[in-house]
Amino acid sequence: MNKNVNKKTPVILITGYLGSGKTTLLQGLLESGDNSGLALVINDMGSVNVDSKLIKNENCLQETAKMVELQNGCICCTLREEFMNQIEELSKDQRVEKILVEASGISNPASIAEGFLMSEEETYSSGVYLQSIITVVDADRLYYEFLDEMEEQLNDDGEEEPDIINLVIDQIEFCSTIILNKCDLLTPAKTEQVISTIKQIQPEAEIIKTAWGKVDTRLIFDGKEFDYDRVMNSSSLQKALAREKQLDDSGIDDYGVSSFVYEVRRAFDRESFMELLENNYPETIIRAKGYIWFSDDSVHAQLFEQAGKNASISEATSWVAALPNDEKEEILQNYPDVLEDWDEIFGDRMNQIVFIGRNYDKLEMTCALNRCIDKEL
Repeated sequence: MNKNVNKKTPVILITGYLGSGKTTLLQGLLESGDNSGLALVINDMGSVNVDSKLIKNENCLQETAKMVELQNGCICCTLREEFMNQIEELSKDQRVEKILVEASGISNPASIAEGFLMSEEETYSSGVYLQSIITVVDADRLYYEFLDEMEEQLNDDGEEEPDIINLVIDQIEFCSTIILNKCDLLTPAKTEQVISTIKQIQPEAEIIKTAWGKVDTRLIFDGKEFDYDRVMNSSSLQKALAREKQLDDSGIDDYGVSSFVYEVRRAFDRESFMELLENNYPETIIRAKGYIWFSDDSVHAQLFEQAGKNASISEATSWVAALPNDEKEEILQNYPDVLEDWDEIFGDRMNQIVFIGRNYDKLEMTCALNRCIDKEL
């Protein structure tokens, strides 16, 4: 069914700090709901969009109208103009009835919302509107890593330099719904302490407790709508507004966050890599995500994820090069973009990890990873 050409297309923005569970939430929404008429925009600040690859590998895009990848920057600053142009183009597609956006982990939702306001002011023919801003919060990490500092800042009237904690507060303050994820990792009492602190920051937002990002799709697509004026007028937002005025187009650098991609066509020695994770992994790396290849398993691509003190490795999918010839040929025919990274010897096998951190030593991290390469392969 074609949409009314005069009706604006709703945009649902999913934001949240690095590792909070945005991609897991998005996967659940795509797997459990009717995706017809849905367009996706996936933003990743790294030059490799790992989240979009993960979504594609989960085979939950069959009914979606279109997917757009925006990478190597954030849609709140360096990619904001490109982002607004992309969603305007999507709104012109008669198949697209709603647009679901996953912002990068360090995106400031206030800046994204401002982009919608500017678009409305500059052109009366804008085909989109911001229906809701949904912030995914890692309850476990918030409690153990951020809670004390957040409470100190709530009681501090002095000015401070922009920092990671300010970004976390900004994301919680500027939204219509909060998905409090990973509640299964906390006791009920600790969960309530987290909720109490969140309500001090953002009393207007609906808070939905969950584990593994499992949420009723109706709460996302038909949930509480974003009211810009109401959020802006809430008392807890005034400090965020002051910070926002201090930001310029290099907002990512203001938070001291940057990223790099590690790509090597050689397999890791599993024991060496685990040793790095357990004993020598730098605290300056906030978030890492990507596919890795172990020398003792040439069949499976492993998904590596790290957020703060938590890291995990799990079998994600089979390398295309490891599939039987008939299956491999079918995939290469249907998805020719796989051939863009194809190697004559190793096929699609490679280590490709996006690292996001603050004040890290890229050379030192790269050397540590290189020392994990299996020299005998």
